[in-house]
Amino acid sequence: MAKVRSRAFLIPVAIVLAASLVAIVAPSTVKAQAPAVLKQLDEALVHVAEKVTPAVVNISSSKKESTALSGDLEPFFKNHPFREFFGDELFKKFKKGPNKPDPGLRQQGMGSGVIVSPEGLILTNSHVVKDADEITVNLSDKRSFKAKVIGTDPESDVAVIKIDAKGLPTAILGDSSKLRVGELVMAIGNPFGLNRTVTSGIVSATGRSNVGIIDYEDFIQTDAAINPGNSGGPLVNINGEVVGINTAIASRSGGYQGIGFAIPATAAKLIMEDLVKDGKVRRGLLGVNIQNLDESLAKSFGRTDTNGALVSQVVEGSPAEKAGIKAGDIIVKFNGQDVSGAAELKNLVGREKPGTAAKLSIVRENKPMEFSITIAERTTKALGSAAPSAPAETSDELGVEIEKVPVAAAEQMGLKEGEGVQIKDLQPDGTGSRMGLRAGDVILEVDGKSVTGAAEFNKAVKEAKANKIIRLKIQRGTSKVFLGSPLG
Repeated sequence: MAKVRSRAFLIPVAIVLAASLVAIVAPSTVKAQAPAVLKQLDEALVHVAEKVTPAVVNISSSKKESTALSGDLEPFFKNHPFREFFGDELFKKFKKGPNKPDPGLRQQGMGSGVIVSPEGLILTNSHVVKDADEITVNLSDKRSFKAKVIGTDPESDVAVIKIDAKGLPTAILGDSSKLRVGELVMAIGNPFGLNRTVTSGIVSATGRSNVGIIDYEDFIQTDAAINPGNSGGPLVNINGEVVGINTAIASRSGGYQGIGFAIPATAAKLIMEDLVKDGKVRRGLLGVNIQNLDESLAKSFGRTDTNGALVSQVVEGSPAEKAGIKAGDIIVKFNGQDVSGAAELKNLVGREKPGTAAKLSIVRENKPMEFSITIAERTTKALGSAAPSAPAETSDELGVEIEKVPVAAAEQMGLKEGEGVQIKDLQPDGTGSRMGLRAGDVILEVDGKSVTGAAEFNKAVKEAKANKIIRLKIQRGTSKVFLGSPLG
């Protein structure tokens, strides 16, 4: 009986040991499986890359230089990649001898592009092909073609070039207006000459303006890695549609730091159509200088928000003047679309064709008004948006020394005799300095009241103190702008 009990006891022990052994061995013999959703995402990204990459091209441009510093540079530095970031001045330090003219020297450029038609039309950046004497396009199948420029638009940094080839792979231009922050995107291009490099990220922001890169800014911001050489290449969504043309990076190092900008595909398509049809872009013009509203300016106009574009100047003889628009008007809608600021209005007007009619909704002295206006053509650089004033702090006085506007200055600025007072000097810590005034500025109005002399100016400032806020209309050079500040 004792033996039977021993065997009965041993059987469960053996089972436990076997189970333990399986538990120890099993993990090493079972193949790890990625979650299904990650596998689907992985396949989607691969599919997008395979779909769009064949339509991405490498663009090499060159132009003659009148003089050369290169023949005297050490060979290592002649084609050094950091010349693009630091310029030739740095590398002059490594010269072997004095400069000598070299008529054969050519400046080389590098960028990307995307084929948008089987007939060979390629969309890229204007700065990639600007002033080039020769443009070479290298395809994904390793063929090379000389390209001709169909048209460039430096104000939007869009260009269209063409190669003499048929049956080419093409990319589809998508609707960038539907982009949402957080969407997955991929940038494809030739950073540092590394052909058809694919990077991924998300849409970090849309409608980025006031970046200071080009005249018309409505950028898509992305954290997909963009580096020198990516310019002109496509930014694509998860469906493989081109939603942007990569154009610039914000970087202190000259390389990728997580902030890249792309021109929206919808805007690029419209510009491309104009370039193909006419060789240039015709943009609309109102004939006003506009600026953003800051909190102080908004309060001075009796506004509770900073939305809209403040008209700081109306050009004589312009459509705006003919329609009755005045300095101090706040444009809040254009053709029924809300206007958040000066850059948005500038883009909306620029997209309108000259000769078309538009509706402006404005606020004048807290009263809403409607205007009909015929859009003119922008044939020269517009006066541009005035920079918003710097943040101001409360002070007991403006801290400015004023004088009568000198005759010579008045003539140069187009002012009538007795119009305004000129700032001769400012206290560095005064309210005037903090709100953005400069020596030489002419103060035309205080809180909407014209200023013709020092007495009027001082009286108006005292009245403004009672309201604890002041608004000045000034002229700086030929531009008129508003400045606002709290005033104790």
